[in-house]
Amino acid sequence: MHDDPAYSSIHIYNEDAGFLKLSVRKLLVSDIPKISDYFLRSDPKFLFNIGIDHKKLPFKEEFYGFLMKEIDSSSRQKQSCHIIWEINGTPIGHSSINKIVYGNEAYLHLHIWNPERRYNGNGTLFIKASITLFFKMFNLKKLFCEPYALNQMPNKILNKLGFEFVKYYETTPELINYHQAVNQWVLTIGKWLHKTHPYY
Repeated sequence: MHDDPAYSSIHIYNEDAGFLKLSVRKLLVSDIPKISDYFLRSDPKFLFNIGIDHKKLPFKEEFYGFLMKEIDSSSRQKQSCHIIWEINGTPIGHSSINKIVYGNEAYLHLHIWNPERRYNGNGTLFIKASITLFFKMFNLKKLFCEPYALNQMPNKILNKLGFEFVKYYETTPELINYHQAVNQWVLTIGKWLHKTHPYY
């Protein structure tokens, strides 16, 4: 474990790959092209299946400006925050929050960039570490998440992690989304502490 509150790592054993080091860390300037390429170069059908309209995505330069502003802002000033996921030192995805109300709430998002890295169970471990960091970094009381209702993977993960189902409704969640049905989930800091530290 690193001393930086926005950095942590664990080692796991995978029967196919052997021992793996899974790390989560702060966003760096060098990560910006990877994030923009994930959105801008992904198959439009894949993006549609996770609720994103590829025609609404910003240009690469806009990604750079937006994420540089995030890097340069303090926690109390950030409008969003990205946490990078690494396996053996190689970035493979990210989790982020936006709609941040410091000391109160934020909205969670999660993305694994490489198709071959999906559906292997590591995403749940990355999200757990990210959630802990987001609660600490922004002194949050609760985290919301509103995945596309027909995107089964995030909905299953959120339920497994202890998020409580709030409601099903139709909305346009973000500027890059089309109008869609979503499931709203919420996790409170009290429930998270109880789940991760049962004797807290």
